[in-house]
Amino acid sequence: MEFTLQEINLVSKNTGPYGIAVSDKGEVWFTQHKANTISCIGSEGEMTEYPLPTPDAKVMCVLVSSKGEVWFTENAANCIGRITKEGTIQEYPLPNSDSAPYGITEAPAGDIWFTEMNGNRIGRIKDDGSITEYNLPAQGSYPAFITLGSDGALWFTENQNNAIGRITENGEVTEFKVPTPASGPVGITTGNDGALWFVEIIGNKIGRITTSGEITEFEIPSPNARPHAITAGEGNDLWFTEWGANKIGRITANGIIEEYPIETPNAEPHGISSFDGKTIWFALERDRIGKIIRID
Repeated sequence: MEFTLQEINLVSKNTGPYGIAVSDKGEVWFTQHKANTISCIGSEGEMTEYPLPTPDAKVMCVLVSSKGEVWFTENAANCIGRITKEGTIQEYPLPNSDSAPYGITEAPAGDIWFTEMNGNRIGRIKDDGSITEYNLPAQGSYPAFITLGSDGALWFTENQNNAIGRITENGEVTEFKVPTPASGPVGITTGNDGALWFVEIIGNKIGRITTSGEITEFEIPSPNARPHAITAGEGNDLWFTEWGANKIGRITANGIIEEYPIETPNAEPHGISSFDGKTIWFALERDRIGKIIRID
């Protein structure tokens, strides 16, 4: 299979595109932490921007919910944000100061779950804005990304605890140590094979963990690639960003990794997302949004 990479230049400069999510309508939503804005590329290529009410919120990760609402984390403002289908922005402060919310995902019941990097907690926010928090067993674990697993539980990375965590909807936490020491797991997603796939920013590997806790690791060819985020593609393929190597990586079902260089130098790819698995979208810190398309 062959793929082509394309980049879309943003009109505004020094905006810092970071997190990204694709809706079932093909809309591409992304955060701009330097511009304090959430933006959307519509199905016809039109751009809409939503400036945040709180200054310097340091907006990070984003998702489009099953209801069509956009939820996001405000790392510095210590809030969870929402853009309603009518385009209204709502912000919900967390109960504890300096929790540093980061990763975000949706559970089967429709609740939104998120990580608190500094707070060492996993949080849940309901549609009415009420928040519940769950403390993690290991101090200073620094939870990062979070995703819904095929088993109905929420799975997340513990960057400083070198572990993959699992939390049920009633708050029961289980932790699984990553075999590579000090690997620094960050991004995590559910693959089409039902397993959880994650990246190791320090270990320079892609990891796979089954819902029963069995872990396999795959070495990335480029040294110091610093993988950041990961998403499912077609079949059992997974795609991930390589912040250090300035590439987009792809790992196949049999563990073979291929890498695709980004044209813009030092682009700093961070978030990556796809809705149909065919078009892969990613955010470049250098004021660009990229996409990968399969060439048949």
